[in-house]
Amino acid sequence: MKAISDRTRQLLLGFQRDELTGALLYEYIARRQKDPVNRRAFIEMADAERSHYQTWKDYTGSDVLPHRLKMLVFKVFSWVFGITFTIKFFEQGEQNGAGDLAVIIDELPETAGIIASEREHEDKLIAMIDEERLRYVGSMVLGLNDALVELTGSIAGLTFALASTRLVAMSAIIVGVSATLSMAASNYLAERADQNPKALVSSAYTGIAYLITVALLVLPYLLLPDHLYIAAFILMLIVVVAVVMVFNYYTAVAQSLPFWRRFAEMAVISLSVAAIAFAIGLLAKQLLGVDV
Repeated sequence: MKAISDRTRQLLLGFQRDELTGALLYEYIARRQKDPVNRRAFIEMADAERSHYQTWKDYTGSDVLPHRLKMLVFKVFSWVFGITFTIKFFEQGEQNGAGDLAVIIDELPETAGIIASEREHEDKLIAMIDEERLRYVGSMVLGLNDALVELTGSIAGLTFALASTRLVAMSAIIVGVSATLSMAASNYLAERADQNPKALVSSAYTGIAYLITVALLVLPYLLLPDHLYIAAFILMLIVVVAVVMVFNYYTAVAQSLPFWRRFAEMAVISLSVAAIAFAIGLLAKQLLGVDV
């Protein structure tokens, strides 16, 4: 075993722990896979992580325990966000120690090739994974984006036209559910016209994304008292930004896409529509002399 400094040894022990945690995570996900290709990919990834663990152990001469809390978090993530997002998020966390890698490579130059080989192998295996929900990201974007733009505008206009959280919530629920059914049906017909054999699944993803967005946007109006409609409106705008951020972060990680540009584009469109609808609702109330 080659003599190494205490600092490098501590860094390598941290890498060992990450590799063991990754191996256990991939073995857990492999057991859940019905697709034999996916199962084989995860088994290979787990074997690769254990091999990397052994590589670092050859330098440290010690065994380590996995991150139990991290294992729990990523098991939950794999159920909620899917396996592709979970893996890429996990690997992203491992790659954040670029400075630590530089320290190790300076002291142990031969590890540069080992690290590069690990990354290349992991990328190839991740590319093999075929996850259903990622095949329908376009359908989810359609439902989410349409709900954000349409409902944000409608709720903004209704807020200052009706001046009541209860009336706005009731109106938004009626409009939102109707729009959900309409959007899902339209998506189904469009996919059928394109001879997509999975048209029903595609429309289901669109409808579910739309309905979840409706529920989140209406929630502030259901939670706050009737006279706090302005506070509900402000909370709704915060929810809009949060939904846009979370969804774009999910797609950015899962599909290796740029985050900030896509987030800014969707947020600006949604908030701009809300501002325009807000002005229209205020103007309509004044011109029509409506006082609810």
